[in-house]
Amino acid sequence: MTTSPIPVTPRAVHPPTGPFPWIGLIALSGTVFLSISSEMIPTGLLPEMSASLGVSPSQIGLLVTVFAFTVVLSSAPLTALTGKIPRHALMVAVLTLLGVSNLLTALAPTYELVLMTRVLGGLAHGLFWALVPAYSAHLVDREHLARAVSITLAGGTIALVLGVPLGTALGQAVGWRWAFAAIALALFLGVLAVILWLPPVERDKPVHADAASRRDPTILAVGLLCVTVAVVMIGNYTFYTFIAPYLIDRLGVAPEYLSAVLFAIGAAGALGLVLAGTVFGRHTSAGLVIGLAVTAVGAGIAAVATQVLWVSLGGIVLWGVAFGLVPPLLQTRLLHTASSRIRDTASAFYTTAFNVGIGGGALVGALLLDWRGLEALPIATIVLVIAGLIVVLLSIRVTRRGTNRRAR
Repeated sequence: MTTSPIPVTPRAVHPPTGPFPWIGLIALSGTVFLSISSEMIPTGLLPEMSASLGVSPSQIGLLVTVFAFTVVLSSAPLTALTGKIPRHALMVAVLTLLGVSNLLTALAPTYELVLMTRVLGGLAHGLFWALVPAYSAHLVDREHLARAVSITLAGGTIALVLGVPLGTALGQAVGWRWAFAAIALALFLGVLAVILWLPPVERDKPVHADAASRRDPTILAVGLLCVTVAVVMIGNYTFYTFIAPYLIDRLGVAPEYLSAVLFAIGAAGALGLVLAGTVFGRHTSAGLVIGLAVTAVGAGIAAVATQVLWVSLGGIVLWGVAFGLVPPLLQTRLLHTASSRIRDTASAFYTTAFNVGIGGGALVGALLLDWRGLEALPIATIVLVIAGLIVVLLSIRVTRRGTNRRAR
């Protein structure tokens, strides 16, 4: 089964030799953990931040939107501007800036200043995610690409398993500002880990996005994949951004158990990540179809079974499994699709699409929350995820037709 609309073998500048780079990939995964924890912590602390800053829950949700849309607007331009900077040095600088932004969030006295610090964090986050996928691809050959991506993105899943729940518990215990301060400290320690354990890599020759789109035959396939990513992530984050009030106000989960439920959702995502790197590592298309279908089913159960807590929570956990399964498969598909010379640019496009999904989902969720209430959120997830599933099925059909023609 092919894993991309146009079969292309991504190659590192110098194909890696020697043992599998576990230490480097684990260090990279740790930075992903910290970055995702930084981005998503407002979802767990939404009630506390809303009360402390004197704004509505939907306005706190918009902090996620502002963060994500900053990434959307800045990722590709910053990637182009920093193309000549060594990747390792750039990673250190980006993580330092992200730590500073979280420290400033912890100190900001007003909602407006918190908003500004999130913009600063979004600038760093966008460049970080343009670096990470290509960085991991430089460390391994094609045969180990799916495993490398799964290890790297495991940090994001662990952030949902541990980072967001622990940050939520800390924020509930001693105040939300301490949660951001703790993330800032962890990021500064992450900078030290990168300096010590993440090996430098050679960068690809920079290719301007406009030039790449004119000359590289894989750019259309990358674009289609990015549209799929945006649609699916809008659906997921419409629901996930406001998961805390949904659990408390819609399902009746006691606030003191919120972090435990978030932990369960994150653990389900970890299971999905394991499936992505093992069962579906060589069957990306099948994994995507199954993952998107399970996402819709899980959200549907959460929507219709609200009177039976354990059934609804079971649906949310099922949705969590798919939430962990789908992103790494999409990321792997991107790295197989994009040619090696536009890998950094394609990663920037992917980052843009993913954060259109995060920010767009938070925005759609905020609008639906004020207009139709919490019950509308999982319904929106179902509709948009099914739309993404249709696009994936169409792309698979086109791929098979192309393969059959070449076989003839």
